[in-house]
Amino acid sequence: MKILSMRHLRYFDALARHGHFGRAAEDCAISQPALSTQIRDLEEHLGSQLIERGSRQARLTHLGEEFAARARDILRAVDELEEFVRARSQPVLGRLRIGIIPTVAPYLLPDLITALQDRYAGIELRPREAVTQKLVEDLQEGRLDAAILALPLTESGITGMPLFEEEFVLVRPAEEAHHPVPSAEGLRAMRLLLLEEGHCFRDQAIAFCAPAQTPPRDLIEGSSLSTLVQMVSAGIGVTLVPEMALPIETRSARVALQRLAQPRPSRVIGMVWRNSTPLADQMRDVGMLVREIMQDRPRA
Repeated sequence: MKILSMRHLRYFDALARHGHFGRAAEDCAISQPALSTQIRDLEEHLGSQLIERGSRQARLTHLGEEFAARARDILRAVDELEEFVRARSQPVLGRLRIGIIPTVAPYLLPDLITALQDRYAGIELRPREAVTQKLVEDLQEGRLDAAILALPLTESGITGMPLFEEEFVLVRPAEEAHHPVPSAEGLRAMRLLLLEEGHCFRDQAIAFCAPAQTPPRDLIEGSSLSTLVQMVSAGIGVTLVPEMALPIETRSARVALQRLAQPRPSRVIGMVWRNSTPLADQMRDVGMLVREIMQDRPRA
């Protein structure tokens, strides 16, 4: 007789999240046929269909949706039980699944990985870069231990700590180095390059130059800060860049940097974790380590 296992639940959870056998199999690090077999075994064990199989995607049946929600609760509880044991048996952090937003990850992650490996010998690091919405979802579902992102965060069940605050700096073509610094209203009238939708930094930049929630008049989107800066270097427009990204993104670009007039746009970066995690003390220690890293950096 086949027995319902945690493996069945994890595979089904991956399929429910991705809605695609191939992507779910990749997430679970198994072959697609193996995943399909496990899902069929689960359905046979339950005596009910959980998945509507299509040519390109897998849709949950009504029962499948309810089963997915309950399976997710079970998986989260099991993960927190494992965290409880780790917190009690390992005073030193042994594993860290940490997510970081794309406008922070490239500029913090190398130093953070080095510092964590120096502080916690043998630590198993699993960093992940994703936009805020995805990080919050993974954190709430127990797939991450913590996330570094822009505050404030209003989702329930999540707590954390501020790490550092940084200003946004105006990046414009080198030929405009002697142009006067624009006001927020003046910036709104310029050709502004911003990240595509989904990035919280985009929303923060728009909020500064368009407080009435009206998008800038001439807006061009890019997929990364690096792309935006290179477009500025080519004379396409101007952009705002968080201070920590400047040393890397502007070192080989023909651009000029200007600090905007007070009150300057800025953001607070923090680290968050679930209220229920037994690893809260360890997460605070990691947060303090990030603060140390940022305090040692010279201002751009």
